[in-house]
Amino acid sequence: MFSEEQIRQALEKIIHPEKKENIVSLGIVQHIESDESGIEITLLKEKSSDPFFSSIKSNITRVIKDALGMEAVVKEIKVIEKSKPSEAPKIDDGTIPGVKNIIAVASGKGGVGKSTIALNLAIGLSLKGYETGLLDADIFGPSVPVMLDIKDFTPQVKNTGGRDLIIPPEKYGIKVLSIGFFVDSGSAVVWRGPMASNFLKQMLSMTDWGTLDYLIIDLPPGTSDIHLTLVQEVAVTGAIIVSTPQEVAIADAVKGIAMFRNEKINVPVLGIVENMSWFTPAELPSNKYYIFGKEGCKTLSEKMNVPLLGQIPLVQSIRESCDTGRPIVLDANNPASEAFLALAETVNEKITERNKYLKPTERVKIN
Repeated sequence: MFSEEQIRQALEKIIHPEKKENIVSLGIVQHIESDESGIEITLLKEKSSDPFFSSIKSNITRVIKDALGMEAVVKEIKVIEKSKPSEAPKIDDGTIPGVKNIIAVASGKGGVGKSTIALNLAIGLSLKGYETGLLDADIFGPSVPVMLDIKDFTPQVKNTGGRDLIIPPEKYGIKVLSIGFFVDSGSAVVWRGPMASNFLKQMLSMTDWGTLDYLIIDLPPGTSDIHLTLVQEVAVTGAIIVSTPQEVAIADAVKGIAMFRNEKINVPVLGIVENMSWFTPAELPSNKYYIFGKEGCKTLSEKMNVPLLGQIPLVQSIRESCDTGRPIVLDANNPASEAFLALAETVNEKITERNKYLKPTERVKIN
């Protein structure tokens, strides 16, 4: 059995990212009990909106085991709140202050390169001269911090008008926010739907985006609570569906299009992006090998009357750029960069056309 002092000394190693003090000194650790069955810790959460609390809580077991050994068992972590918890404030008119256009990037299934498309599109728009932000809303599988090499970044919080606002970091000309900044990269996010949805609400309503022409939102694959929460909280200007040419992916892309076109959601589908359209070896740049099938998204676009916004090849340099944290669109001499810049130009044209001929999207209201 471990003493309270041993446990307290271990917990002093956890520093609150915003307040720069350990959680014991700050009074977050309220009570410690230890017996033969394990350790029980009670934490005080002063603000329901504290974006760092989940990360602090998830680090406790690791820190105690590091300090006291693997035989130290944390059997329970209780949380008490100083004030009654409340949901993040709703954006009443469906707009985010300073943000002109909100674009959702979605896919029917995972593994089609949706985050790669969203990230390179956002930087491509920035390179075209547009103020752009990227919200990584893939709650359970955030990959943007790795692809930008900012996985260890800790966002700052400022108080404006009595409200705490998150300041998103800037990298390669875009502002970025991801759940990956708030949780331990080695831990799985095991949340029920309402908890994940509320976190998305906080990222939407409690972030100081400044003035943006475009906010790109990288959604999780499929159709889930996160998608519904997004369209209930903000008025999405348009949606982009990402798919590969193969039949399995196309079948799921159809569902993604149908979701946004549902009469209760009614978000304009700007078009489809076909990723991994063909394989081109670096040593044979003029060759195309259609590994996943040929022009599957082109056929789908004609069938469902949805524009084909672009075709992105499957090349090794795209994978390498994601791993090294420097997206391929920044490489001006790479053909894949040209494809993403062309996609950014096409998306801008589609948004201009959409805003000219269609009325603004309304936030989905639940009766």
